[in-house]
Amino acid sequence: MTELQDYRSRLGDAASKRFETFSYLPQMTGEEIRRQVQYIVDAGWNPAVEHCEPENAMKHYWYMWKLPMFGEGDVDQILAECEACHEANPRHLVKLIGYDNDRQTQGTAMLIYRPSA
Repeated sequence: MTELQDYRSRLGDAASKRFETFSYLPQMTGEEIRRQVQYIVDAGWNPAVEHCEPENAMKHYWYMWKLPMFGEGDVDQILAECEACHEANPRHLVKLIGYDNDRQTQGTAMLIYRPSA
């Protein structure tokens, strides 16, 4: 068995906090994010964008950016909404969620943007 790594997340260090599906992996490139959005579309899940202040991310519900994009199949449009949310809320964390209608739950959720330090 390989040695397990301790991820040094600390409450007082906002940059060390981990969020959602891919947060323990290296930051995804733009192309990797695009492939994940394509996966959401291919799975038939409904994308939605949420955002929150880093200091409140563990304590409160996140704010929904507009309504979920029911039936949206255009990856560029989904990414454009993520970018618009980030531009309107530059100091917030921004995540993309894929809602699974069949299971009536989140199929995936990933942090797309972190605020600049």
